[in-house]
Amino acid sequence: MTALRVRRLAAGGDGVGTLADGRAVFVPRTAPGDLVTLRNVRLARRFARARLDQLVEPSPDRAEPRCPHYVVDECGGCQLQHLSYDAQLAGRRGFVGDALRRLGRLDVADPPIEPSPSQFGYRAKLTLHAAADGRRIGLRRYGRPDDLFDLAWCHITDSALMELWQAVRARRDLLPPRLDRVVLRLDRAGERHLVVAVRGSDGWPRAGELAGELARAGQPAMIWWHPEGGAARVVAGRRFESPHVTVFEQVHPAMGDRARAYAVAALGDVRGRAVWDLYAGIGETTAALAAAGGRVESVEIDRRAVAHAEASGPPARRHAAAAEATVDALELPELVITNPPRTGMDPRVTAAIARHAPRRVVYVSCDPATLARDVARLGPGFELRSVHAFDLFPQTAHVEAVAVLSRT
Repeated sequence: MTALRVRRLAAGGDGVGTLADGRAVFVPRTAPGDLVTLRNVRLARRFARARLDQLVEPSPDRAEPRCPHYVVDECGGCQLQHLSYDAQLAGRRGFVGDALRRLGRLDVADPPIEPSPSQFGYRAKLTLHAAADGRRIGLRRYGRPDDLFDLAWCHITDSALMELWQAVRARRDLLPPRLDRVVLRLDRAGERHLVVAVRGSDGWPRAGELAGELARAGQPAMIWWHPEGGAARVVAGRRFESPHVTVFEQVHPAMGDRARAYAVAALGDVRGRAVWDLYAGIGETTAALAAAGGRVESVEIDRRAVAHAEASGPPARRHAAAAEATVDALELPELVITNPPRTGMDPRVTAAIARHAPRRVVYVSCDPATLARDVARLGPGFELRSVHAFDLFPQTAHVEAVAVLSRT
């Protein structure tokens, strides 16, 4: 069997080599510089996918994965645990730079990246899925989204949540029938939450019993019940003032705060200026902009997040609606900051920004491909001035980037 040299990492974390016929082949769990043999080669018209068969000559960038699930269960939650941290950072820089060059048609270098102070134990939220028979509660295997393995410990998740999970896992008989998923969440005050989602709307009579067992085991938590099609509510456990844990917040809060602070600073002086904060979430960026004296138009589709922002943040003009349905009704912007989901901005949003031509646009992105697409959609009226990446997701192929564009 012919050996193949892995040349680089592709977006998503697979290693890339070249087959004898010239097609690129994508091979998960490989590192740039590896010499490997392949199995399960699947040919497409212009590329191929394969699995690692034998590691003939390991790359110097390889590292021993810390998590047994990564190797034994082929966990899909991490993609890069087999790489040294320096190699991971280089890979994530390359994901951003490659997308901007290839999809955005921009002549840019790979951006600098701010490393994470914690390479493990950083996640403040973890979602576990339940098999239909309820016997397995865990994560999905790489490339097999319908195949769950039972999770013992997730090494990239905060140990406080994993200790809670150990206690819940030992008492899974107290979880409700028709269990769909379990969400473990650590809030900003350091309090733990267990959100239990079920198929259907049957009640959960043993929630109080589980809360009591967890407290006696030294692992207290607020217990939430989330029926299908309904809203989550607290049903047991210690009660205290806390943000609503079912709205979106970064899973790595400390690094998320760094990226947000960088983005707000990159916007420049906002005093007295009309500023759009699009895809505003729970309003942390809006609060920073309002505190700096900006006239903020804040747009967020999740009404629960907007309600939390209104209750806890400074006054701002907030809109609980989709950005694409709102942009034409907003005050004309001098500055725009946008933090869309992985799918990027709706074309109507990029069109509105291009039409209004604000002085500066700061784009916070969690997906390099949609960032590159949206920068291209903004058109020649804007110049990409800088890009800076942040490592919010060590051990994975995900990366956060902040792009700064100015009106030409």
